Formats: sequence, C-alpha cells, structure tokens
Amino acid sequence: MDRKKFLKTSGIGLGLALLPGVIKAQTSVIVNASTSNIEPKIIKDSEGDVLNVIGDIQTHKLVGSETNNQIVEWVDNVDPGVGIPPHIHTKEDEIFRVIKGKVEIMVGGNTTVLNEGDVAFAPKNIPHSWKVVGTEKAKMITSAFPAGIEIMFKELSELPAGPPDFKIVSEICGKHGISFV
Repeated sequence: MDRKKFLKTSGIGLGLALLPGVIKAQTSVIVNASTSNIEPKIIKDSEGDVLNVIGDIQTHKLVGSETNNQIVEWVDNVDPGVGIPPHIHTKEDEIFRVIKGKVEIMVGGNTTVLNEGDVAFAPKNIPHSWKVVGTEKAKMITSAFPAGIEIMFKELSELPAGPPDFKIVSEICGKHGISFV
C-alpha cells in the first residue's frame, strides 16, 4: 500500500473509531448543562421586580439566584436629569444598552451620549457615571456580572422617600464594593 492510500484509509478508520467518544463527550456536556440548578426563564417587558433606587426606577428581570450568580439584568426607566454620579465597582462589570432616549455616560474619563441602540461597557475598577439628557424619559437595559449588586439596590430602595442622605447611600454602596469618586 502506498503512503497516500494508507493515510487516507487510516484517517477514515481513526475518525470512525473516535466518533463514538466524541458523541459521548458532547452528550455528557448537554446532560450536565440540563441538570444544573439554572432554570430557563421568559420575562415579558411588563414583568419583573420594580424598585425605586434613589430615583432610578429599575425593573429587575434576572437576579443572581436565578442565574447561579453569573449575571443580574434590569431595565432602568429614568426621567431627564436623573443619573448616577461617578463611582467605581470592585466586584462587577456592567453593560449599558440604551433602548429609548439619550444617556450621557462617562467611562474611564471619556464622556459620550448614548442614543437608542448604543452600548457601553464599564469594567470593574474603572470610574463611570451616567445621566439622562434631553427632554424625554430614557429606557436602558443594564447588566452586571457577576451578580450580587441587586442586593445593594434592594437596600437602597428601602431608604425613606425624598432626597437621599449621601452618607447612608455611601455606606450601603461601600458594603457592596462600590465607592464614589
């Protein structure tokens, strides 16, 4: 048998011999994923846990207890002029996706206005802030990973109505690895 014929023949034979192992490995990955404690979830636009976090109206769609603490996602529905001052997260990265309106965002010293469809990424340990600009309410989907920040938002939403006491807000945020700059 010549060399080319041998390689072609043995390659096919080797492929057929290994195929059952490859199929078994892929099947076990599928089985392992389906047996995890994460359940699929469909969340309609009108659904979720609504929190007033110092004027930032958040509808929490996914929280850590539902995602094995991988991610938390919420929708911000915010009036013009409302925003979050410059701050730093030490635990989570954030993604901001504007669905409606205009949001001025600063990440790492660079400021820009996000319009509908625009996205910004704020990695942990990088200062960032945002503020709704223009005359219309903004709708923004925000994701943070890993999850956990939703616990802080719940605490902040339980503060008394009216102008927030910045000292108390800073203490709550500090417990969760967030500081204002």
